[in-house]
Amino acid sequence: MQTDLSRFDNSWYNPGVGSLKRTLWYFINAFIFKKHWLPVSSAKCALLRLFGAKVEKGVNIKPGVNIKYPWKLQVGSYCWIGEGVWIDNLDEVTIGDHCCLSQGSMLLCGNHNYRVETFDLLTGPITLESGVWIGARSIVCPGVICKSHSILAVGSVATKNLEPYGIYQGNPAVLKRKRF
Repeated sequence: MQTDLSRFDNSWYNPGVGSLKRTLWYFINAFIFKKHWLPVSSAKCALLRLFGAKVEKGVNIKPGVNIKYPWKLQVGSYCWIGEGVWIDNLDEVTIGDHCCLSQGSMLLCGNHNYRVETFDLLTGPITLESGVWIGARSIVCPGVICKSHSILAVGSVATKNLEPYGIYQGNPAVLKRKRF
């Protein structure tokens, strides 16, 4: 079997809103969120809400953040979203209260099926329960649930669910110890 990208068909995928809203968001994301000239979190939270995100109080969004689709995003109270975070939410992303996404971390809701010639798109939701900390340059893969107060250490990759109060490290991430 060989990959044949000429046969790739993504027509089944529905991003959830029309092309005008997606295009408008593309430019707002590119010129406000991904840039460093607007450091005001409250303005960014207001824009996310305007585009359908559910964003609670006390959310701090640093510069250089990339969010694919705000209408597929829920962010709980008092969350920190660090510089260079990428929320590639082709599916629903739910972030609980008091979560921290450190610099350069990625929440990736999409992947491709390498087992088929057409390299089909696969998506899955991501949930970060309350108190979760995603370390700098770490990746959370599609379908993963990071349970209450779990930690994904710097540069690690979560391919499976993280248990409550567990500290995970590596690629793929494995439980190293409990958080006390």
